[in-house]
Order: sequence, then C-alpha cells, then structure tokens
Amino acid sequence: MRNLSALAAILAAVFLLITGNGLSGTLIPLRAKLDGFSASQIGALGSAYFAGMLAGAMVAGTLVRRAGYIRAFAAFVALAVTAMVTFPAALSPIPWIALRLVHGFALAGLYAVIEGWIQSRATNENRGALYAVYQVVNFGASAAGQGLMALADPRGVAPFSVAAAMLAMSILPLAFTSADPPERPRATRPRILWLVKQAPVGATSALIVGATNGAYWALAPVYALAAGLTPNQAPALTASVILGSALVVYPVGRLSDRLDRRIVVVAFSALGALVETALCFALGFGLWPLLGLGFLLGATTFVLYTLSTGLANDRVGPDDRVVVSSGLLFLYCVGAVIAPAVASGLMERFGAAALFAQSGALHAILAGFALWRLTRRDKAEQAPIARAPEGKAAFP
Repeated sequence: MRNLSALAAILAAVFLLITGNGLSGTLIPLRAKLDGFSASQIGALGSAYFAGMLAGAMVAGTLVRRAGYIRAFAAFVALAVTAMVTFPAALSPIPWIALRLVHGFALAGLYAVIEGWIQSRATNENRGALYAVYQVVNFGASAAGQGLMALADPRGVAPFSVAAAMLAMSILPLAFTSADPPERPRATRPRILWLVKQAPVGATSALIVGATNGAYWALAPVYALAAGLTPNQAPALTASVILGSALVVYPVGRLSDRLDRRIVVVAFSALGALVETALCFALGFGLWPLLGLGFLLGATTFVLYTLSTGLANDRVGPDDRVVVSSGLLFLYCVGAVIAPAVASGLMERFGAAALFAQSGALHAILAGFALWRLTRRDKAEQAPIARAPEGKAAFP
C-alpha cells in the first residue's frame, strides 16, 4: 500500500496520458481508412509511430538524466500534444507519417519516465503485482479512450482536440505531487546485447510482443471493417481486448511473482496463438463473437509485456532501471516497426485474416523459445544481472 501511495501521482498521470493516447490510437488508423488511405499506407502509419518510439528509446534516458523525471515528462507531453493538434490540419499520408514519427518519439520518452519511476519503487517480491497495477491503469485508460472514440464522429476535428487535451492534462499530477521522483539514472542508453545475454526470454518476449501488438494497433480497424463491423462498432473490438487485459494482468502478475516467469510466458503465449488462430476464421461471425475473441486475445497476449519487464528487472539495481526499460522498449519498437508493414502486405494479398495468422505464428515461436530456455535452466537467468556498462554505444 505504501508503494501504491508513493506512485499515486505517476499513476494518475498514466491514466490521463493513456486515455488520450488510446483515443488517438484507434482514431488515426480509422480516420485514415475513412479518408481513403490504402492498407499499406495505414500500415506505414503504424510503422512510423513505432519508428519514432525506436528513436525515442535511444535518447529518452539521456534526456531524463539531464532534466530529471518530471521536466522530461513535461517536454515529451508538449511534443505529443503538438503532433495531435496538427493531424486534422494535414489530411494526407506523408504529413501523417511524419506526425506519427513525432508522436511515437514523444510516447517513448513518456514510457521511459513512467516505467523507470515505477520499477524504482518495486522489489523482486512484488514487481509483477506492482507493474500489473500500472498495467491495469494503462488498460483502463485505453478502454476509456475507446469509449470516447465511440462517442465522437471520427470524421471531425473534435476527437483530435479531446485526445490533445487529455495528453496535456497528464502533466498536472506530476506538477503538483509532493512525492520525490527517483534519482536521475546513472546509465542512460539502451544496452541491447547485454540485455539479450542476461535476460534472453525477457528480451525475446519484448521483441515479439512489439511485433504482435504493433500490428494489432495499426491494423485492427482494417480487420474490424473487413469483418463487417461499422466504423462506430470498430472501437468496441479494441475495447474488448483492453478489458480482457485489464481484468487478467494483475492475477497474472501475482502468479509470476510466485512461479518462474518463463513458465507463465510459455502458457500465455501458447494460449494467445490459439485465440489468434480462431480470429483468422472469425470474419463474418458478427459483433459479439468478435468481442468474445477480442477479450480472450487481451487476456492472453496483452499481458506478456508485463512478464518481459519482470524477467529483465528482477536482478538489476536502481541505477539501471532506465537502461532496462529503454532496452526493452527498443526491442518492442523494432518488432512494432517491422510487423505492421509485413502484416499490411499480407492482408492486401491474402485478406484481413492474415493479421492474426502472422501474430499467431509469432506467439507460437515465443512459446517454443521460452519452453526451450526453461528446460535448459540456463545459469544466466538465475544469477544476478551485472551492472550495465558505461559508455555511449547503444548496442554493446
């Protein structure tokens, strides 16, 4: 309880921030589809967002170290708001791709601040549960964003303005908190090879979850419309995914604090692959069957990033929280940059079901890899992780 009270300001900021970002995440591809963007162009919007996040992950730690957590948060929010209010003024693919790059860059910085702050308050005994509380707030805010989307006309300017306002208000809880932010990080740049060597399942999970989540967020509205849903019904599919995630992530986090987290990764990635296989054949089933499958999708696959962060953070000291968060975010974004472009090409050739065929295959690969690592009982995943090396290079 004391940990939660210390995190109250950052969790309130998360709720406002993710409500605005959840609204924009559905609004932008849906509005693009309604304005005649092709599936490839919509996929490019998703890839651009995560390319911006990739760039942001590279420099976010440096900015946090220079400015501190709260001032860095405010700067990244300003960038996100600027991008959001510019979208309706430039309704064509090239400007939107550029704006998605800026938006993704800002969100990477915000996630680095948020997750570094939260991980600094966690211990190995409560890490899964505490991070799961953050994820519950995250998913609840995303669902609220979908609710706002359902009330708005996606062809108008109003939803962009509402999203920008929610993003801007996320500064207020941190501006007025009396709680001390964490110490500025010692190391700042992602150390990818170090992270992969020390936490192979956590790193691989972040990469694959980035690929599957990135493809989903970029192309789910296209799938929903192809499945026969109306533009006003399309956000309900994403809301069902978020609801499943929000209800399951805390018990999964608690479970992972008591078991080897790799066992939980194997189970939930395998179950997720089965749900995605069902979604491949669900086109034309109608709204309610799709909502049920969406709920199961969220309950299985959208909890995996929580597990990857727990695996990687269990054995690091407070000085390296931002390094680990930035490294996982970097891997997540690599997957999320590539997967929407690949999935959109597959959808144009084979139909909308290809979105979940790709994701199901990736989750099956993750389940197999985690099971293989589990059977090896590798010492690298049992011993404490060494401190992240100093220096400027992002990859060693």
